[in-house]
Amino acid sequence: MIKLNYKHSPSDIGHQTDDIKHWASDTRHRTYKPKRLVCMLAIALIIASCSNTTFNTKEELWNYLNNPENKYIHTKTVNGVDFSIVYKPTDLLVDQELSGQVSAKKIDSLRSKYDQYLYFNLSMAKNNQELLSNVAGNKQQFGAMVNQLAFGMEQKIHFYTPQKDTIAMADYIYPRMYGMSGATTILLVYPKETMVTNAEHMTLSIEDLGFYTGEVKFKIPTKIFKDELKLKFE
Repeated sequence: MIKLNYKHSPSDIGHQTDDIKHWASDTRHRTYKPKRLVCMLAIALIIASCSNTTFNTKEELWNYLNNPENKYIHTKTVNGVDFSIVYKPTDLLVDQELSGQVSAKKIDSLRSKYDQYLYFNLSMAKNNQELLSNVAGNKQQFGAMVNQLAFGMEQKIHFYTPQKDTIAMADYIYPRMYGMSGATTILLVYPKETMVTNAEHMTLSIEDLGFYTGEVKFKIPTKIFKDELKLKFE
C-alpha cells in the first residue's frame, strides 16, 4: 500500500498544528462544540499522513510515478511519435544494485553514490514500435539512427534552467532491444547541480530525430528532485 500522496509541505503541517494549539488555549473558543476540535485534529492527522514519502515496494513506487497528477511523468504525442519522460528516484537505482543483499550500511553507501545525479527514463515510440523499427526499410536512415541513438543523444537532448543555463549530460544508456520492445527507451543522467535544485522548474527538450516532430519540450518541476521518494528496504 502506498504510504503517501504528498500534497502538503511540512510548513503546512506546522501551521495546522499551531492553529489547533491556539484554539485549545484560547478561552474565547471554549464555547465552541467539541465537534470542531475533532474535525481539526482529523485534518491535521490526514495532512501528516500525506507527508510520508516511503513506499513498501518498487511496484507501488512506479505506480505513483506513472500517475500524471503527481508530476513525475510527462507525455506528449507529436506527429505520431509518443514521448514520455519520467523522473527515476535514487532508491530505484539503489534497489537495482542491492540484489537482495540488504544492510543499512550498503543502503546508505548506494544512496550516497546515486544521489549525486538525476535520472530520467525517456521513452519514444511510433506505431507502438521502437523508432528503429519505423525506418528498418531504409538502410541509410537506419544506420544513421543507430549511430545517433548509441553515440550522439547528448547533442540531441538538452536540460536547462529558466535562465537558459544548460546542464551538461553526465551519461546516458541506450539498450538495443532489436525490435522486441514497443518503444525506444533511454536512461538519461544529469548532475544534481545547485542551479537545478534552486530553480522552480527545468526544461528538457528533444530535437527532431528524423520524424518531423520539431523540438519537443517538457517543463519539469524541481520539487520532485527535492522531495525524494524512497523505498522501504528493511
